Amino acid sequence: MNLASLLAQIVPGATSHKISIPPSWHQGRTAYGGLSSVLAYQAAKMAADDLPPLQSAQIAFVGPLAGEVEVKAYIMRRGKNTAFIQASIEGADGVGLACNFIFMNRRDSHLDYANIPAPVFPPIPGADTARSGPPEFFTGHMQYPDKRLELGLATNRLASWHRLTEHEGLDHIAELICIGDALPPSAMGLMTQKGMVSSMNWQINMLTERPTTENGWWYLSSETHHAATGASSQYMTVWNSKGEAVLTGVQSVAIFA
Repeated sequence: MNLASLLAQIVPGATSHKISIPPSWHQGRTAYGGLSSVLAYQAAKMAADDLPPLQSAQIAFVGPLAGEVEVKAYIMRRGKNTAFIQASIEGADGVGLACNFIFMNRRDSHLDYANIPAPVFPPIPGADTARSGPPEFFTGHMQYPDKRLELGLATNRLASWHRLTEHEGLDHIAELICIGDALPPSAMGLMTQKGMVSSMNWQINMLTERPTTENGWWYLSSETHHAATGASSQYMTVWNSKGEAVLTGVQSVAIFA
């Protein structure tokens, strides 16, 4: 089941939605975090009519989610320009995801500033260089070049082009939330032995209200700036095919190695 089919099960105006997460969207014993996040976003987006575009989100990965889940969303406050909506997903073991979404109308400002260093972008993958993960893993719904991770490279930064295999007709913000968490935690690039990792939270900020890109390709970058005592902190950025930054984020990741 592709992303569009899952999102279509969330109906406008309802405060609760029953969804079955297919095993093909799992990463280990839980659903892929980007999928859980976008299900919560879709429920929040459908919680009220005529919401402005998403500006920011705070996402807590509380516990594992798999199989039958319930997605809930309600309006905390709606003002003239901004709406705060809380969303959660509950599974067999209780709450597995808790989110706050901020939808905001953009307005004129005397500030127009950007200081996000751009990387050297490799070429967008062609049909002969793109690959997908195994069908029983969430990366089976995605395409990307080469391996996503190798241990022992002593790098704190992971970066790669990614796209959803079936991306036509998707809300690009929903698409970005789903694809934006696709890289392994960048602390894994520093690891010299195998070990479990788990994202604990994700703060994202949208840099544009109408992100676009060529043929579904987004360039994902994740850079660890601190890792110690069982946790790491990483900065994340997503660029479009024109080299424009469209999303920034930060994650705290639990390290079990």
